[in-house]
Amino acid sequence: MPPSDSESDQQQSPSMPCAELVPYVPPARHVPEFTLRAMLIGTLIGIVFGAANSFLGLKTGLTVSASIPAAVMSMAILRGIFKTGTILENNIVQTLGSTGESLAAGVIFTIPALVFLGIELSKFDIFLMAVMGSMLGILLMIPLRQYLMVKEHKSLPFPEGTACANVLIVGEEGGVKARYVFYGIIVGGLYRFAMIGLKLWREIPGWSFAKLHKAAISG
Repeated sequence: MPPSDSESDQQQSPSMPCAELVPYVPPARHVPEFTLRAMLIGTLIGIVFGAANSFLGLKTGLTVSASIPAAVMSMAILRGIFKTGTILENNIVQTLGSTGESLAAGVIFTIPALVFLGIELSKFDIFLMAVMGSMLGILLMIPLRQYLMVKEHKSLPFPEGTACANVLIVGEEGGVKARYVFYGIIVGGLYRFAMIGLKLWREIPGWSFAKLHKAAISG
């Protein structure tokens, strides 16, 4: 039989409690998490992704997500090199690494607008604005975490966050091969060197036509 109106309303009610969130690492299990090496590696990865996204964002107007690459690189370094990394340490490294992209986007998509408006900003002003914006984001996330991550974890899928969690879990259970990420870094570096350093081809291919009043086509 089809459900009655009252049953349908009850099924569609957003106030119904979600399934209880069961952490992958139970609270009773003591696992190294906030360690010095996790902080240093995460900060280094964050600087690299922040610099890369700053360049890319100012050049093309878009940034690339650093969360999943940071998770893979974190697992490769801690589990591949140190052999003793834990999933919670990897989570710290991944979180710090992905903040480089967020911080870069927050700066490069706002500061140029202020410059265009004629506001003169020193390097210290930009640094201070980035720090204050980051602190504001952290403070706003503290009260939202319980609701978004715990109470609504079944209603809000967070695809990218779920993918990062799966990368860390798979690495904890059987190891993650990060060679394709490093292959991509090497290929990208060789491509840039051949194009910019050796000048084998132009970055933006194009053709101009003198007979058509110097009309140009580029891509």
